Amino acid sequence: MTAQSLALLGAFLAVLIVLAWPLGQLLARVADGGAVPGLGWLAPVERLLYRAGGVSPGSSMGWKRYALALLVFNGIGALFVFALQRLQAWLPLNPQGLGNVSPDSSFNTAISFVANTNWQGYSGEQTMSYLTQMLALTGQNFLSAATGIAVVYALIRGFTSRSGEGIGNFWVDLTRSTLYVLLPLSLLLAVFLMGQGVIQNFAPYQEIQLIDPVRYSTPSLGADGQPLMNAQGEAVMREAAARTQTIAMGPVASQEAIKLLGTNGGGFFNVNSAHPYENPTPLSNFVQMLAIFLIPAGLCFAFGRLVEDERQGVALLAAMSLIFVAATLVVMGAEQAAHPQLAALGVDQGVSALQAGGNMEGKETRFGIAASSLFAAVTTAASCGAVNAMHDSFSPLGGAVPMLLMQLGEVVFGGVGSGLYGMLVFAILAVFIAGLMIGRTPEYLGKKIQSHEMKLTSIAILVTPVLALAGTALAVTVDAGKIGIANPGAHGFSEILYAFSSAANNNGSAFAGLSANTPFYNTMLGIAMWFGRFAVIVPVLAIAGALAAKPRLAANAGTMPTHGPVFVGLLIAVVVLVGVLNYVPALALGPVVEHLQLYPQ
Repeated sequence: MTAQSLALLGAFLAVLIVLAWPLGQLLARVADGGAVPGLGWLAPVERLLYRAGGVSPGSSMGWKRYALALLVFNGIGALFVFALQRLQAWLPLNPQGLGNVSPDSSFNTAISFVANTNWQGYSGEQTMSYLTQMLALTGQNFLSAATGIAVVYALIRGFTSRSGEGIGNFWVDLTRSTLYVLLPLSLLLAVFLMGQGVIQNFAPYQEIQLIDPVRYSTPSLGADGQPLMNAQGEAVMREAAARTQTIAMGPVASQEAIKLLGTNGGGFFNVNSAHPYENPTPLSNFVQMLAIFLIPAGLCFAFGRLVEDERQGVALLAAMSLIFVAATLVVMGAEQAAHPQLAALGVDQGVSALQAGGNMEGKETRFGIAASSLFAAVTTAASCGAVNAMHDSFSPLGGAVPMLLMQLGEVVFGGVGSGLYGMLVFAILAVFIAGLMIGRTPEYLGKKIQSHEMKLTSIAILVTPVLALAGTALAVTVDAGKIGIANPGAHGFSEILYAFSSAANNNGSAFAGLSANTPFYNTMLGIAMWFGRFAVIVPVLAIAGALAAKPRLAANAGTMPTHGPVFVGLLIAVVVLVGVLNYVPALALGPVVEHLQLYPQ
């Protein structure tokens, strides 16, 4: 571990907290329905949207009505994104004349962006028109993020309600989250990114003359288009040279801003945040990492303010931060260590392991191992698929950490809204376990946690492991799944496990190396993404409704404090143990075996 890595991690967390605290105050004001300081001029727009949609902002919904509105809205969104992809060849803003997207890829992408996953089995600049990128993908980046914020607001109201039935109004939460939080922050970030060099235009792709032609050998083709063969049955090769390069253009900065702030992930370009037009400078790289964590961290402060005890929010933030720091140190250490065989060679020659070099394979060479490792931990701790390095090329332990961060349920900061409501579900489980230990009915924030809430909590926690592990098991047993594996053995298994863990937990990052743009994977991963999102949201909203109907009890001498270090430690233990125990056998077959194979027998 280098001093540079520790300094980068420390600076990142310090700046994050400084920015998240005031944002938390803003998020709390958005949740309580009051005027938002500095953004009051948007109030007429808010009222106009309610009038146009026939929404009564003063009415509150029960959890079933809230869930139905959410599901219908997102279902319509998925149909819209699917249709736009299937029709893009005949729609405007398509200067490259890109064709319609295939049905299975359109299905996968529609589910992916509606579910806040942004898994992409295609190259964005070669597949999606400008209109599709903006209207379908960027639009859903806003709406899926706002949906996550709405759900966590509903759950918080369940804790703060005093024997009420309502948990808020979905349409109001969706509108206010988008109008007062996501749009202003995205505008500011997009302008900053453009200042750093991220492009934003509607120009057709540019054909650029190369200074030095790239020479290569290619098979000679016959009149039938097939390679010509010599007498030995070998292809007849000819010399060729590439003298131009096509440079993709497009409205990148606007999509980049919300993909990060909304913890959506994905990217305009195939190589994502490793592309110089998406992530041009070390400063833009640092700010992009901050943007991914900014709203999830701010929601922790908002939670404390809304439940009228800021220590509660700080406790959740502390648990997230401790797990994140531990995971980041592991991945940084694993990637900065030399390969065991290279290290042994260095020791034999009197060279230290550090001098033998770390693992630069697949890293972003402009930023180095430290920044690429931190980015990998950030993007998989949050529900964000943005990447600036090839996770497939990480060392076995370095690649296992991003995978495990997703498998914990992405509650370590997690997605916008989904990270906090996921951590609150684990908090309910933690107080239930503590209550069993002391023989007392568990309570959290003055609400009794009983069998009904625990059944719903169990469903919310177990949905994603079932989807990830069942999908992986199916993929490694059928030919349609095995044919996509680019690497044999343990690493190939890790690629599949990572893909289904990413889909089920709505992350969207990929190990790469797995050819996933096939009907089998597009369909299976699409199913995992949809149920990984909404089969968790519905039980969470049911928990919110159950808690809202209960009276809020005053704390007494027997109440377990849920804001101190003991509870933080218990919460961390529950998150880690539940997450790890679900996946231990699968991890043993993948990254653990691969790590052991690095050492000579």
